[in-house]
Formats: sequence, C-alpha cells, structure tokens
Amino acid sequence: MRILIAEDDSILADGLVRSLRQSGYAVDHVKGGTEADAALSMQTFDLLILDLGLPRMSGLEVLRRLRARNSSLPVLILTAADSVDERVKGLDLGADDYMAKPFHLNELEARVRALTRRGSGGGPTVVRHGSLTFDQVGRVAYVNDQVLDLSARELGVLEVLLQRIGRLVSKEQLVDHLCEWGEEVSNNAIEVYVHRLRKKIEPGGVRIMTVRGLGYCLEKPAAGAAPEQTASAVPLPHAASATSPGATGSTTGSATGSAAKSAPK
Repeated sequence: MRILIAEDDSILADGLVRSLRQSGYAVDHVKGGTEADAALSMQTFDLLILDLGLPRMSGLEVLRRLRARNSSLPVLILTAADSVDERVKGLDLGADDYMAKPFHLNELEARVRALTRRGSGGGPTVVRHGSLTFDQVGRVAYVNDQVLDLSARELGVLEVLLQRIGRLVSKEQLVDHLCEWGEEVSNNAIEVYVHRLRKKIEPGGVRIMTVRGLGYCLEKPAAGAAPEQTASAVPLPHAASATSPGATGSTTGSATGSAAKSAPK
C-alpha cells in the first residue's frame, strides 16, 4: 500500500516515513501544499496523511481540491493541539480522521490500519489463494497457516500479484507500487524480489509464472480448488515504535540500465 505524507516539519516527517516503511508501506513525502496537490492529481495512493499548516497551499485547500475531483482517498489530518476550528473544517471538507500533535506513533499506525480497512470499501482485508493467506492490514502472509518470513518488498510484490490473480503484472507496475520517488531501481531488483518470494510460497503449491519480457502472473488455483477470496483492490497505474519530536512514547524496460521514480513537479 502506498501512503503520501504532506508535512513541512522535516523531523516529524522523517519519523513518520521511517516508522511506516518499517511496517511495510511504500511512503512518499512532500513538504508543501502545491506539491501535495500535484502528487494527488497525478499518482495513485491508498492513504493521505495531511498536515493542515502547509506552505504555499493550505492543507484545507489541498483537501478541498481532492474531494472536488471526487476522490474517496482516505485522509488523516494532522493539526496543532489547540486548532479545534481547523479540525472541524477538515472533517467537514471530507477528512476521515484527525490527530492532534504531539501524538504517539503506535496510535497513528493503528489509525492508518483502520483507515486502510475503511478504504477497502468494507470488503474483506484477508486474501486467500490456495494454501496462501495474506492479511493486508496486519501485513503478514501465511502458507498452510505457517507465517512466512517476508521482507517489506516481498510483501509488496505479493500484494500486487494477489490483486491481479491470473493477470499479467508488468515490472513497471511493480516499480510504481513498491518504490518511492527518486528511488533508484537496480537492474535485477524486481527479479530478486520475485525469486525470493517464489522460494517461500511455491512449497505450498502457489506458483508465480514469468512471462518473458512482459512480467509476472500469479497462477489461478487448479480446477476443483477452493476459490480465492479477494479484497477490494486499488487500481494499479498503467505503465505500479520509534518516536520523533512531533510524535511521542526492480527493473523497468530492458535487462540493462536502471530507473528512478520521479515526483510530480
């Protein structure tokens, strides 16, 4: 899942980014309102964490424009402890939740999990595919009820493949889903993540097919197997408890070269 953080306090933002990445989320960060508005117009996210006191464009205006585009993206607003009026305005403009600074990171992470559940449309948050079970909120996968030791990137690859069972997923789509802006993607990164994931899930009979030059596909269950239960998926783009002062207590294209994901201007 991809999260956009719009926060001009670099120390607080760094703490949020670090904590959420450790929990397995792909996280992008912008410092200003105009950058946030541009990113939301051009990219697909699963959650927005929005500070209302942004420079160049207020967080309230970013939120107003987002909802004017008929976006149902879940939004968690961050406000100063005494800004009751701003919190009310934010909720009236369509924010889903708020937190007053300072806050505990473990509480923010719990609210993130709740909002991503809500963002799935109330559908199931656990996906089952043959012997494989993936808890999208808890960020944990099982094969035959045994927990898999997966890295954040391997979990991300699995999540994308489960969203498109039986359909092709290109390397470009995996890069868009897994990587933050400006992140350099090495030549063999995606192949390495897929290879490691295969070794962990294929003993349970779950197979990832390679379509040479095009991408990967998670095979549908064999005839007669129990049907998979899929949660509501966010459309993929076509080509993808630490504390801080504000918080207390692959490859693309050919086999050569590398790619970097760019932020909207």
